[in-house]
Amino acid sequence: MAQSLYLASASPRRKQLLTQLGYDFIQFSVDADESQLDNEAPLAHVERLARLKAQTAVLKGYTDRPVLGSDTVVVIDDIALGKPKNKQDFMATMARLSGRTHQVYTAIALADSTRTLSKVVCTDVTFKPLGEQELEAYWSSGEPLDKAGGYGIQGLGGKFVTRLSGSYFAVMGLPLYETDELIKEFTEGSYE
Repeated sequence: MAQSLYLASASPRRKQLLTQLGYDFIQFSVDADESQLDNEAPLAHVERLARLKAQTAVLKGYTDRPVLGSDTVVVIDDIALGKPKNKQDFMATMARLSGRTHQVYTAIALADSTRTLSKVVCTDVTFKPLGEQELEAYWSSGEPLDKAGGYGIQGLGGKFVTRLSGSYFAVMGLPLYETDELIKEFTEGSYE
């Protein structure tokens, strides 16, 4: 029988990927302050948020099975790029990413009432030089609105990628191998 989990995320992509791993889970979203702390490095920030999401669910009483939290951030020049606030923000983000390599950090965390384990996966992604016309068309598609860094590699945004080094699934929002390994490590001997 597959391990039962809670997925503390509203992301349809994370739901799809966790389903792909074959786990039985219940999905819900949690409210967590996602603000970056002063002088907090992007890697530390994304890991803290994944842990916070999982731990928040545990504190709300989700304690009969492990809780999986996750967060993804796109980073260039040590600056975290969030979801675009508007078209102007999107265009500025794409101008930074155009023709360059950036990093995508995805953190995963598993928590129960006694412990939390976490891991961060880093993937290097290189974009082709981007033209204004293709960015206008991409913005009009609506796809960039709910994506860290303003693009979805699994959708139309994938055509911007010329090179990827690391986990494709981490860029989507949930690294399959690392998530499966963390769940096995966390649940070994527990919840049986």
